[in-house]
Amino acid sequence: MLKFYYHPSPNPAKVALFLEESGLPYDMVPVDTARGEQHSAAYRAINPNGKTPALVDGDAVVFDSTAILLYLAVRHGQFLPENKPEVRSQMYSWLMFIATGIGPFSGQAVHFQHFAPEPKDYALNRYMFEARRHWQLIDDHLATRTWMVNDEYTIVDMALWGWARALPFVFGESGWTDYPNVKRFFDAVNARPAAQRAEALKDAHKFKLEYDQETLDALYPQNVGVAA
Repeated sequence: MLKFYYHPSPNPAKVALFLEESGLPYDMVPVDTARGEQHSAAYRAINPNGKTPALVDGDAVVFDSTAILLYLAVRHGQFLPENKPEVRSQMYSWLMFIATGIGPFSGQAVHFQHFAPEPKDYALNRYMFEARRHWQLIDDHLATRTWMVNDEYTIVDMALWGWARALPFVFGESGWTDYPNVKRFFDAVNARPAAQRAEALKDAHKFKLEYDQETLDALYPQNVGVAA
């Protein structure tokens, strides 16, 4: 039985969607990052980076959401696009674009908008600009297609859905209106029963939702003991 280490945030959501779409049996193991459980020695033995998600498949241990998607897709032969170099090259390119651009810049934009102490104008401008630039590239790409690669529903779409869920938190009220093709894509994925089951995982455990000092210390340990 797969063990899926989960927290209700964008990167674990990608893997949750794959697991629900594939029908693979798994046990969800909650990791409450707001309480600092990702820093425990037991969890660090599974994911030394102290982030969610992680996956244990027998003797195989995989961390990083993109690595998990690729591992599961290759191992089980599911949700990979047509096996042609010109198609798979697009899969790898967009998958890594999401992993190295969409995720990090969106995450930093959220951090500097909502959680970073002042002064933060330069950093906020930097990350908001890059987040918008990356999402605009996705929106342009989706203008002429339903799915990201070869018009096949693949792990790239699962990866994108994980972060698309956060667009209103990244950009506020303009999150959907500025990226109409992403919104259309998001609605199409949300209509899938597997996406609804993946979204419902957040209610399977009472995760802490308050952003109090304990949460801020757990998420941003570099600030512990540093005056604001």
